[in-house]
Amino acid sequence: MFVLIWSTLFFSVRGSSADKGASVWRRQHCRGKGNCVTLSERELTAEAGLCVVIPCSFTTAANFTPKHTVWYKCEASKKCSDANITFHSNKNNEKVQSGFKGRVSRLEPDVSQKNCSIIINDLKESDSGFYQLRVTGVLNGQQGGFTFSQRVTVSIKGIEQKPTVMIPTLTEGQQATLTCTAPGLCSGSVPQITWTWRGEGGTESYITGNSTVFKTEGLTPFTQRHVSTLTFNPSAEHHNTNVTCKIRFTGDATAQKTSGLNVNYVKEVNITGVTTVRDGEALNLTCNVHSFPPSLIIWSKLGYNETLHIDTGSANLVIINVTAGYAGQYVCTAKYMNNTLKDKVNVTVIYKRIPQIIGNTTIKEGDVLNLICSVESFPPSLIMWSKLGSKANHHNDTGSATLVIPNATAEHSGQYICTAKYMDSVLKKDTNVTVIWFSKIQKGSGCVLQSEVLTCVCISEGFPLPTINWPLLKNHTEYSVITTVSNHTVNSIISLTVKSHGNSTVECVSNNGNGEEREILLIHQNLSEKHEQSSGVRLAYLKVTIAFLTGVLFSAVLCCLAKHCYRNKQKTSRSLEMRTHQDDKLVYDGQELQDNLTLNSNSGPKEVEYADINFSLLKRNGAREAARRQESTKTVYAEIKKAVEEREDDAEEEGEMLEAKEDEMVVEMEMKYREPEKELKMGKERVYATVNDVTDEI
Repeated sequence: MFVLIWSTLFFSVRGSSADKGASVWRRQHCRGKGNCVTLSERELTAEAGLCVVIPCSFTTAANFTPKHTVWYKCEASKKCSDANITFHSNKNNEKVQSGFKGRVSRLEPDVSQKNCSIIINDLKESDSGFYQLRVTGVLNGQQGGFTFSQRVTVSIKGIEQKPTVMIPTLTEGQQATLTCTAPGLCSGSVPQITWTWRGEGGTESYITGNSTVFKTEGLTPFTQRHVSTLTFNPSAEHHNTNVTCKIRFTGDATAQKTSGLNVNYVKEVNITGVTTVRDGEALNLTCNVHSFPPSLIIWSKLGYNETLHIDTGSANLVIINVTAGYAGQYVCTAKYMNNTLKDKVNVTVIYKRIPQIIGNTTIKEGDVLNLICSVESFPPSLIMWSKLGSKANHHNDTGSATLVIPNATAEHSGQYICTAKYMDSVLKKDTNVTVIWFSKIQKGSGCVLQSEVLTCVCISEGFPLPTINWPLLKNHTEYSVITTVSNHTVNSIISLTVKSHGNSTVECVSNNGNGEEREILLIHQNLSEKHEQSSGVRLAYLKVTIAFLTGVLFSAVLCCLAKHCYRNKQKTSRSLEMRTHQDDKLVYDGQELQDNLTLNSNSGPKEVEYADINFSLLKRNGAREAARRQESTKTVYAEIKKAVEEREDDAEEEGEMLEAKEDEMVVEMEMKYREPEKELKMGKERVYATVNDVTDEI
């Protein structure tokens, strides 16, 4: 038991000096026969506030019985006296120095065990010096003793040993207990142990919400362990801070140890940076996760499997020259120990693009016009549809606007403008809309025949501008074509010579690529030519009538000479019959028009009535032809003038009636041929009002 106590104390107070083994520091010193002491040859060192053990053992002669042990502390050059007693095994001895009372104890109370080792607690630096042993007892029946000259050197220094602080793994929110053990295993006074905490501000304070417990553990009768525990709830604010365990011993000797606290904790993911950037600028986002140990930070974008950036503790995501494609949701993932934390942020890219117009800009008449104008931008643009030359807005919308016009007509053709208002700027895009319609042959188209010259006019409208073809021209080599254009109207005029038009038809073909229209044009005969033909017929009638009357008169003269009585009978029986027939072929819708003129007597035999011939129609002939007719009829009129003079009075009234009827026929025909002129005058665009206008210019 003594060996265990002594070893424990010695190794706790001597430190490195005890490591050399007993053969080094123990040496036996004898005085006389059988009286010996074994002490340390080397200096014993200890620290203030702790304790020191002076190991000692002795032997005596057989005639000496030990009773007490006495220890002195005196100078090396001086002889120790009672004034220098530091320890006396006899508790009744009052000569012990006051400064050592209660601090020095024997390790073995039984002197017979010849163990003279002592322990000095609550050391002070003044305890340094030389210690000498004296053994008292009974020698040969008388009180006596032995003082050994060998002394032990003890050196006390300031305390250098530090407390032992045990810190378990600290996790935020989980209660933890810190342990502080005082240095040394001395059985002296109980030291004072305090805990202090130094936060980020550098000032010491006590940890709030803590509880401390102090206890002393007795290992042996002369060894004790002094322990203090601190229990608290660690948090992130305790991380990277210091906690100090301070021990105050008797004599104001203090020892302390400061330990850093590492608290396992993790905070929420925090993303900083500007999330709204303009097109072409740089995106710079930082993801921080305050934690211990540091978290692994991963940047990613929603919808993409690619990892954008990885770092520890804090990760910066930098994208230069951003475009609209970089807009979206970015995710910061923090992997902390066995936990995964996430945070996300929406990145907005402010941008604008040129307006885009899609849709069919060339449509047919009656179809639906459907155009879409869209502008990629953020924030969305306000889009307005308008038409050049029109003040009305057709459609407004945001981001994309659809222009729908059902049953489009020619009036819907033109330039349409898409205007996009984006923040403080205005963007425009235009497109030309073309409404095409089938070619149509307009009223006013027709043909006129005059003196074997056929002139035809074909008027057609359409978009694109139509072309006009004349199939009739395939059979002719000599002709002229004049084409004029006004807006979407084409006017084609052909002129050619035809000798026989009885079975001729004139077809106009209009085609603009979207459709073809054919129309058979009517051929009208010029009215002036008809008047000339009527005058020629009447002249022929006149010649026949004059010849006939001349023969009749000549026969009458002969008969009068032969038999005067037959004259009356001849007057009653004579009849004058005049019949004329004229074929006037006019191609009109492929049919021939025939006019028959017949002169009949309404009563019995009469003299020839010249009033049946309307000489007023002859005035439209040329002067040369009129003169020629006058010469050919002059002689005949001279010869028969007298014979027929008496009948002029009777035929005058009937001739006036015939002349009035012929005038009505001429007026009726002129009105008939002038009816197309009224229809043409009602058209919107005409190069020539009627076909007759064309012939008049020719």
